Amino acid sequence: MARLISFFEATGSLFAILLLWYLATRYGTLSEFLLPSPASVLARIADDTASGDLPTSLLLTLRTAGLGFAIAALAGTTLGIAMARIRLVHWFFDPLISLGFPMPKIAFLPVFLLWLGPTAASQITIVAVSAIFPVVVAAFSGAEGVEKTQLWSARSLGASRHGLLWQIVLPAITPQLFTGLQIALPVALVTTIVAEMLTGSDGIGGIMLGAMRFADSAGVFAYIIVIAIAGTLVFRGMERLRARLLRWHPEQSH
Repeated sequence: MARLISFFEATGSLFAILLLWYLATRYGTLSEFLLPSPASVLARIADDTASGDLPTSLLLTLRTAGLGFAIAALAGTTLGIAMARIRLVHWFFDPLISLGFPMPKIAFLPVFLLWLGPTAASQITIVAVSAIFPVVVAAFSGAEGVEKTQLWSARSLGASRHGLLWQIVLPAITPQLFTGLQIALPVALVTTIVAEMLTGSDGIGGIMLGAMRFADSAGVFAYIIVIAIAGTLVFRGMERLRARLLRWHPEQSH
């Protein structure tokens, strides 16, 4: 019973929105064009799933977002740690990070299209560029906050630079790094959708834009729901991964 109550507390607002959606389309004055009924949207999802169009588009979108996110995670972690430990790297990249962080990175998509053409490479590049900033900031902040006494003690015991990185720095920054990754993940997904819309890709964004051009309201709402579900599942997966990898950390005891 406690689990059931907890479930409804967590999802009650969603059920309320679905109920209002149903009532608005069933008894309201809105047309099917402005707001398709939940039944028509679910039927569209089922039809596109059965035809294979939805799984193909979703996998393409997730692949682009995943590759861009992976590049941002690896490059951002490396750069953030280097900025914290190497003065020259910090001097060079700190102004660039400060300038680029608040900028809408999607504005660089035309540049990447000119350089790489309307290909998957240009989409993956803009996703990586958009998602790398929170990772760099999180890795730098974590590495900057590592206690000097830990590093001095490890050095006095004969630890090499490689050993300091893997045994002291990385474990110490993991909680903050995961926070940056959890911010970067939805950024990567949103950027992928927008890039697909702008480039006419066969991913979710491009298919949804095509449905809008043909005034296919059910298709637009169907793919919005698919994006929302996919994003939620991916984000929950990241949360579970964080909890599993940080079982040793005090934050898991709360």
